[in-house]
Amino acid sequence: MLELRPNCEHCNCDLPPEDPEARICSYECTFCASCAETVFMHSCPNCGGELVKRPIRPPDCLKRDPASSRRVLAKR
Repeated sequence: MLELRPNCEHCNCDLPPEDPEARICSYECTFCASCAETVFMHSCPNCGGELVKRPIRPPDCLKRDPASSRRVLAKR
């Protein structure tokens, strides 16, 4: 199950679970669309994997399986 991290690891902007602008790699590194597109050119700076649109978990499923509250910020 995806962790659905609450922020961009680069600029630290909020990315709520319903945000269509969230991007992730296969390791769930999480970035906003702006950083993914303009800073990292759709390539994860941590693993080199592709950054793609994060799926949105339906609201009724969020009640059962909530998004993470753990903020990750890259040390660059």
